[in-house]
Amino acid sequence: MHMQIGDDVSPKIATRTRDSFAKQGLMAHLGAEMTEVRNGLVSIRLPFRPELTQQHGYFHAGGTSAIADSAGGYAAFTLFPEESSVLTVEFKVNLINPAQGDYLEAIGRVIKHGRTLTICKLDVWGVTGEVRKHVATGMQTLICIQGPTG
Repeated sequence: MHMQIGDDVSPKIATRTRDSFAKQGLMAHLGAEMTEVRNGLVSIRLPFRPELTQQHGYFHAGGTSAIADSAGGYAAFTLFPEESSVLTVEFKVNLINPAQGDYLEAIGRVIKHGRTLTICKLDVWGVTGEVRKHVATGMQTLICIQGPTG
């Protein structure tokens, strides 16, 4: 049976992905949490704190971009072989609305999976209660690094 993007992953892949995310000092520093791990799809939530804002009180683009990058990277990572790791080669993010809300939610989704390079779509939403506003969108290229990881 062929897995589709968004299908459930095995507990082993979910644990491997969450364990790698937990090693990221920047995500811990920002207070980001991985909220969903699926086949080729990962969500990361960033709760609002004044320390994450820019001069107008919106979430800073650096935080918005960082969670988008990690969401895409880990979406790709769910499809990579067990003895491999992931690195971002390039990404572009368009900031399309002020990033505000109780939290930001970044969703990384694999568009094209290859042996070496994988392409992801990145979207970030500002969420307040039941209201979701699209605040950023982008594309990302990731490379699969073969061999044991640190």
